[in-house]
Amino acid sequence: MEKRDAIQLKSVTISGFKSFNNDEHTIEFGDISVLIGANGAGKSNLVSFFKMIGNMMSANLQQYIGEQGGASLILNFGPKVSPKLSAKFVFEKETIYNDYEFSLAHTVQDGLIFTHEINSYHNKTKYETPKQWIFPPGTKESGLSLDTRKQRDYQQQAKEIYCLLRKCRVYQFHDTSVSSKIRNSGYINQNEFLYNDGSNLAAFLYGLKENEENRPFYDKIIRHIKQVFPQFGDFVLQPGIGNKNYIMLDWHEQNNVEYKFGAHQLSDGTLRFMALTALLLQPPQNLPSVIVIDEPELGLHPSAIVELASMVKITSQHTQIILATQSPALLDEFSPEQITVIERDPVSKSSVFKKKKSEDLKDWLEEYTLSEMWDKNILGGRP
Repeated sequence: MEKRDAIQLKSVTISGFKSFNNDEHTIEFGDISVLIGANGAGKSNLVSFFKMIGNMMSANLQQYIGEQGGASLILNFGPKVSPKLSAKFVFEKETIYNDYEFSLAHTVQDGLIFTHEINSYHNKTKYETPKQWIFPPGTKESGLSLDTRKQRDYQQQAKEIYCLLRKCRVYQFHDTSVSSKIRNSGYINQNEFLYNDGSNLAAFLYGLKENEENRPFYDKIIRHIKQVFPQFGDFVLQPGIGNKNYIMLDWHEQNNVEYKFGAHQLSDGTLRFMALTALLLQPPQNLPSVIVIDEPELGLHPSAIVELASMVKITSQHTQIILATQSPALLDEFSPEQITVIERDPVSKSSVFKKKKSEDLKDWLEEYTLSEMWDKNILGGRP
């Protein structure tokens, strides 16, 4: 389905979460949203917020809290300053306005429980009271997630929001160490979707290649990899000889199919680019509803960054993409309207969102690139 026919994430409002204080902080999203800012400004915390939502929709909120070290480390300056965190998602499609909001309060066990959770559906063309699904307070996991998973009798609108939030996925292809899962064998049937760390890349590509309908997308992935890795020929995706349930990310060079290389013989940047290409160029119907990628530029050659931006623009025709980056080269591939600056306000000691329009930067854009304006602190987002 083309993204223009689908409901889209319009904005998120956050308060009380990590570096975002108890004021309401609203960030708006378009087809492509590029987040920039200095170290410690709050980009990673926004990425972490989307991770929390993914865990909530999988009924794994308590696991997320434990992995973060407890609720005290999630709440802005701890529970004495921020006894709760709140958020609101707004989705829109033409005349349809659909939102989901919740609040989580601190408990004596250093956990979080739901004190407020509502999904609302509005049709702007009809003069009627918005439909609401109010979930009971006091639960440790999301009522939207638990009730929808139990397939209770909710209307399609509530299920749609659950599915959108469930398929909002964060990707970080940072771990490409010798012992990383992406460089080692993986279970061949784990190919339904690409995992957030790329650990099932071999199985995911194998699933695309062996499916006749999806084979053109696999071939497209190979062509784009060759753009930045010219000697690359193709992947050698075969079940293991000793155990056919497992598969390795093997490959061969162009015009040399007899000698096989392994994933351990790929550079970190090349391996990350392969994972990014597979993520962005997979069949449109399989794409997540929102893709959040943290520092996609790590280890990439400048030409690979240009190719990455091109793929992001292609994929944004089908789904929304959020990039958190430190790369001036990647920034130059987008427009001011697609950029959100995250800064830490020294007075409130909180992360804040700022946006600028091309009209505001008209005179500067005649002489400088966006990265140069970032360097000169015209955009903001500098230490």
